[in-house]
Amino acid sequence: MDARGTRARTERIIGSGPKAGTRFPVEVPTNVAALYETVAGHVAQSTFSFESPRPRVGVVEITGTEGTLVLPDPNMFDGEISIWRAGMMPDDEPERHATTGHGMTRGLGVVELARAIRAGVPERASGELALHVLDIMQSTEESAAAGEPIALVTTASPAAAMPEGFDPWGATL
Repeated sequence: MDARGTRARTERIIGSGPKAGTRFPVEVPTNVAALYETVAGHVAQSTFSFESPRPRVGVVEITGTEGTLVLPDPNMFDGEISIWRAGMMPDDEPERHATTGHGMTRGLGVVELARAIRAGVPERASGELALHVLDIMQSTEESAAAGEPIALVTTASPAAAMPEGFDPWGATL
């Protein structure tokens, strides 16, 4: 994986909360661009930035050969999914789909973990997966700081999707 980081300014101002208006020094990159290559040879890029004047909090965009998915805030698991298909014109409206499934937000992984332990089956958010995600995050930071590619030291199997109709509030005993 290969990443580069920059910072547009050396000082920022806290915009909200009890310390709103307080100035503080910027000591880390506030814009990081990363290029990842999977074991299977697929390539993905990510941009992590605090530098956009346009508020786009929570938006995740995934682009592939057939189009682009624009997903809602991943912290809330609700909202609208937009699909921009290849060949669409700039003025075209995307396909829009409401999210489906249960509206539970944070804590869903803990519920699934507890049920997996009780059932004696592998959990989706495994320690192997958590270590790999941490390796990706740490390697992205190290690559951006060094200005050169970094090889990951871990791998992980993809987690299975949650089953259709999974209800975190449903009784399981």
